[in-house]
Amino acid sequence: MVSREQVEVVPLKEKLRETRLRWFGYVNRMSINAPVKRCEAINLLHCRRGRARSNKSWNEVIRSDIKFMGLTDCIAQNRNLWRSKIKIFDNR
Repeated sequence: MVSREQVEVVPLKEKLRETRLRWFGYVNRMSINAPVKRCEAINLLHCRRGRARSNKSWNEVIRSDIKFMGLTDCIAQNRNLWRSKIKIFDNR
């Protein structure tokens, strides 16, 4: 069986993180009146999550990804810098 290292493929988890951060940068650069931006600003604190352990919210996942990559929100305003910082390179 061929391993991931032999094929030189980046782990899926890292590519998903890159995709989420790319979308975050795109949304972060939008104007305040954009529908996606307005949905992001909705306060969901009044919603109950239930008794079981709940899934993380979008903001929680993004914040953990940003922290893991050692980035800040303000970098996202510069598209070229943001894309260069979040890009996951494979060994090819």
